Formats: sequence, structure tokens, C-alpha cells
Amino acid sequence: MIACLGRIVHDSEAESKLDDDVSTIFNSLNLQGSIENGDVSGIASKDFGGLYSVKPLYLIRPSGAEDISRVVKAAAGTPHLTVAARGNGHSINGQAMADGGYVIDMRSTGENHFKLLTVNGSPCIDISGGALWEDVLRRCVSRFGLAPRSWTDYLSLTVGGTLSNAGVSGQAFRYGPQTSNVTELEVVTGKGDITVCSETQNPELFFGALGGLGQFGIITRARVKLQPAPDMVRWIRVVYAEFEEFTRDAEFLVSQKEDESFDYVEGFVFCNNDDPVNGWPSVQLNPDQEFNPAHLPQTAGPVLYCLELAFHYRNSDQPSTVDMAVSRLVRGLGFVDGLISQVDVSYMGFLLRVKRAEQDAKANGVWDNPHPWLNLFVSKSDIVDFDRTVFKKMVKNGIGGPMLIYPLLRSKWDSRTSVALPEGEIFYIVALLRFVPKGPSVEKKVAENREIVKWCIKEGLDFKLYLPHYRAKEDWKRHFGNQWTRLEKRKANFDPMAILAPGQRIFKRTN
Repeated sequence: MIACLGRIVHDSEAESKLDDDVSTIFNSLNLQGSIENGDVSGIASKDFGGLYSVKPLYLIRPSGAEDISRVVKAAAGTPHLTVAARGNGHSINGQAMADGGYVIDMRSTGENHFKLLTVNGSPCIDISGGALWEDVLRRCVSRFGLAPRSWTDYLSLTVGGTLSNAGVSGQAFRYGPQTSNVTELEVVTGKGDITVCSETQNPELFFGALGGLGQFGIITRARVKLQPAPDMVRWIRVVYAEFEEFTRDAEFLVSQKEDESFDYVEGFVFCNNDDPVNGWPSVQLNPDQEFNPAHLPQTAGPVLYCLELAFHYRNSDQPSTVDMAVSRLVRGLGFVDGLISQVDVSYMGFLLRVKRAEQDAKANGVWDNPHPWLNLFVSKSDIVDFDRTVFKKMVKNGIGGPMLIYPLLRSKWDSRTSVALPEGEIFYIVALLRFVPKGPSVEKKVAENREIVKWCIKEGLDFKLYLPHYRAKEDWKRHFGNQWTRLEKRKANFDPMAILAPGQRIFKRTN
């Protein structure tokens, strides 16, 4: 098998034909799943970002962890092959690609695991690394009336994909990211070993894989904490003209006890104009309501701020009880009088809200446009300077998509995972989610992102890229800081030949 694989790749002959056809390689690997030439579908050569395209040698659709193990071990027997795990292809900068290597389509394993368990008296669910979170949501709620505690805004992402990064949304201030809500993993390492790991069993691999960008192993199963799912959500948006008032209320809400705050806290920046994408129309939740700019103070600047909040309740709760609870929580907030919008939706409808936006974007032909997104974690100590320069100057006219900003609590994150965070208890996630038409404007927006990052570095801001993408090793060292040595040790231990996740460009494949 190794000799066969070694013949099919040529170091410098890009146009050379493969010596062995797909069926021969399939038989050599003894796969239970399927394999196809990397040219056939093109799925594995592109991602949601639309910024990069590299051609893999083969696309593998494994039946399970054993197939993945065989592929990794086979790649290890060659001097140059690499392996990338691809979830639902929502990467932005080619992170799930393998130039001339193997791409593993994890979606083929999505149904392999789905089992409810009770661990230390608490409910958990064993789910496949290739399962989509939206499927996990539907099945957990409909079958058991339970749901994972922490989510991402967009749920058409795989379990293994988000756990390899962090997984954040408006519940993370209370329960931490998705990486803080996992008790056990099954991982295929860069050596091809199928390993079960947890805080007490193989803990170095467990914490390394969580937020590890796929560098140490491919997550094939995860045990996720559950809690009772609510029936309904009171979804609320309130508007601020001043950044300091917006951050004061946001930080207050995420710092309160569970019964003294909302169940979900996010925020975003929008333009002080009537632009349908970037301006006032993007705020209202109730289509029967209109944003009335007459409520804004004359001191309002080019951008405004919105806190997005959610209150969970049961169908059995009296409407007056819900109204009173929400009124009590809203009463102390300093938003602009009259600029509040709210609506009641089902719990699943709320969590799948971005799915509806996706459907609209696909219908309008926007979804397939390039997405030069920029995601950062910025320390509370620097967020005012960031607002003053980036939001009020660099992107004051909007970016053609959402500009998210909301606070997170460092104490809800486990420092043993591979995620790099700013210092301080409170830091903000900033997400500039651009939708850009194909053409010259794409590179211009990419350049704007680079300028923002350069400014952060130049001014000495305490920040980290989320879903990071760097090309130079020195940039990766700066990103991980004093965690770099730990990262190198984990790589040497679990993927010593640097076979896995080549699209991250952190380590080079070795013999």
C-alpha cells in the first residue's frame, strides 16, 4: 500500500498523470467508505471564504474513525502527503484544504454516533465529529427535550470543526465556548492512532485537540453536556448612540448571576443611515415596526450600537410573568429611549435564525460571494481605542455584512486548551462578516483586514485572531505567545510528521 501511494505523487510535476486509478488506491487503503479524484467534484478545493483554491489529490468520504486512521497512516508512509479534515467547508482562508494531499469529508460520518448518556448525574450526548450542530439541536430537542448549553450563531457547522476552534455565541458568557462543554473526545492523531481522551484520560490530547485548529488530531466523536431546552425566546434589540454606554451595559449583563441577566447577550455595530444592509433597517425584529431616527440624540456619530438579548421561557409560563421578568432586566439599561424592538419566537427558531438569513442570501445569489471575514478577540482595556479607530473611521460606512461585538468572560474558558486569548477577565469578540461581490473589491477588502491587524499590532493592542490565519511562522509564534512551546510539544507528540491540517500553515510536513 505504501509503495503504491508513493508512486502517485510527483514532487515537481504538476501536470503529470496519476500512476494508479481511484479504484486501485481504494483497494490499497482498504476503505469502508469511498474515494474520488480531487478533480471530480471540486468540493475539497474551495471553501466558504472563496479566497483560496488548491487541488487535493483525493477526496475521502470515510465510514468512520478506522477509515480515517488508515488514510493518516498511509500518508505517513510517504515523504510529502498531508491530510485535512473538512467539515461543512465554512472555513475562510483555506484552513480545511490539502494541496496535493488527502481531504477527508467528515460529513459522511455524521450519523455514526448519537447516544444519550447520564454522566455524574448530568445528561450528555455522544455525537459524531462530522455531525452538523443544527441536526444535533433538532434531534436533542425533539427526542429528549434537551439541548447543548453553548452554540455558534450559524449551526450548519460540524461538531469537530467548531471544537477545533472554540465555538462562541451569545451563551458563551454564561457557559463558556463549546470547548468548555465537552467531557470526552475520540480523536485520530497524526500517527493514525484512534484515541479516547478526557480531562483524566489522555488529557494532553484532549485539551490539545480542543481549539487546536486540527493540528493534533481529527475529532471523530464528542461527548457534549446537555440541559433542559426552553420552549420559547423573547428576542430583544436595544440601540445605543454612545459606545461607552453600550459596553457598560453589555459588561454588566454578562457579569450577573444566572437569574439576574438574560440567557443570551450579543451586540453589533451598524451605520447611522438608512442603508438596508448596514443601516437602521438591519435592526428591527418586528417587520411591522420601523426604526425611528428621530429618537437619536443630535450627538450621535456615524455608527450606532445594538445589544441583542434573549430571555428563555416555557410554554407554561404566564405571559405577564415573562413581561415582568423582561421589563425588570431591561429597566436598568441605558439605551436610547424608544429604540427597542422585540419579538417572541420558538427556541429552535431563534437558534436557527441565521439559517433563514442563509436561505435568503442563497436566493439572492449573495451566499456564494467571497467572504473576506475578520474575527478577533480584543481585550476590554483596548476596546474603546478599537472602536474609535476601526468602527468610527475605518469601517464607518459599513462592510456589506454584520459587524458583531460583544463581551466574553475569560474565567469561562479552560486555559489548558489550545485557544489563544487576550489577557484580563473581560474581552470582546469582534467579527467583521463581509459579503463581497466577485472581482477587484475582494482584494481591497482583504487589504483592509490586513490594515486593521497591522494597526492592532502597531498600537500594541492586546488581541488575538479568532479562526486565525497567518502565513509566517513568526506570526504564529506571536499569536500563541507563551503557549507556543506547549503547542510545539503537542505537535511533536501527536503529529510529529506534521501530516494534519496543512491549510493552517503552522508547521511544514516532515519526513
